[in-house]
Amino acid sequence: MSIVKINVLTVPAEQREVLEQRFASRAGAVEGSDGFEWFELLRPVEGTDQYLVYTRWRSEEDFQAWMNGSMKAAHGGGGAEGGERPRPAASGSTLWSFEVVQQASPKS
Repeated sequence: MSIVKINVLTVPAEQREVLEQRFASRAGAVEGSDGFEWFELLRPVEGTDQYLVYTRWRSEEDFQAWMNGSMKAAHGGGGAEGGERPRPAASGSTLWSFEVVQQASPKS
């Protein structure tokens, strides 16, 4: 079965739009990765300032390959050409890992 990685990001209210725009501008960056199955950016509705970044992978090895390859290149490089890296929109990143043991789909 698949594995799920949930990255918990603390995002102050004034940075929400910035974070969401950055994720929107990276659309397609993970989708072509070997073993990638699903992505969702979850915005908090009430009671917290934590966003959840949900990804689902065929295996831990596929996730690690992405982390050490294209994700590392996208997050570890410099800023815009001749410029500085943008200020982070989130802080306090925590990564949760789960194995999928059951799943269901809507009935047709």
